[in-house]
Amino acid sequence: MDYQKYLDKIIDIIDKNAMNVVSALLILIIGLWLAKKVVKITKKLMKKRGVDETLQKFLGDLLSWALKILVFITAISQVGVETTSFIAILGAAGLAVGLALQGSLANFAGGALIMIFKPFKVGDVIEAQGQIGVVKEIQIFVTKLNSPQNRLIILPNGALSNGNIINYTEEGQLRVDLTFGVGYDEDIKQTKEVLMQVLLNNPNVLKDPAPTINVSELADSSVNFAVRPWATSENYWKVYHSVLEEGKLALDKAGIEIPYPHQVEIKK
Repeated sequence: MDYQKYLDKIIDIIDKNAMNVVSALLILIIGLWLAKKVVKITKKLMKKRGVDETLQKFLGDLLSWALKILVFITAISQVGVETTSFIAILGAAGLAVGLALQGSLANFAGGALIMIFKPFKVGDVIEAQGQIGVVKEIQIFVTKLNSPQNRLIILPNGALSNGNIINYTEEGQLRVDLTFGVGYDEDIKQTKEVLMQVLLNNPNVLKDPAPTINVSELADSSVNFAVRPWATSENYWKVYHSVLEEGKLALDKAGIEIPYPHQVEIKK
């Protein structure tokens, strides 16, 4: 067997492809270095913008793998390896995974949007998807709330990010909407003064914005007053319940009637 013949052939192939091999190695080395730099810069930008640490790591790893695959494909194509089929296989695999995890990907995208734009944060009281509670934890796929009854509510981030969200904490102050009804024979001015005194004496009612009291409706059996005190978000329910109780007691003390249905027994 003519070993020299085969050796010469191998040397000839190496000689012809030497530049391509060197180019591929350079692409691989420089490309991986640049990919590492890009990921590092991206993480710094996300940290500067206050993106959640969990999301920073996840997106950083995702970007790192995407760039490494791109560098690898570019390098092997330099030495003459056909990459079209390889790319097609990757695309098909990605599509299959995407279809299989469609719901999870929607929740992931929703979680990413929530963490980037921050419509609420841990500790906020929010209302969303027909639920209300304190935000306990924001994860990449779900958000957890504690309800007023101390029940754990788990909301998928996909639906959460695409629906209406009411944040009761963000502005720091909430208006408490209450209604008191008194009889038509009662003095409107006196009623307003009695109820206003209740608001001014309540330590949890804010002075600024100032509370307001106005006639809101002339109902069938009562004149209704819209009582609007303001409170901090953490004192909302304290103000709501205390003003209701103190308002009733103050109206009773002033002799102002709060009408209610009466049953009259007719004697035969």
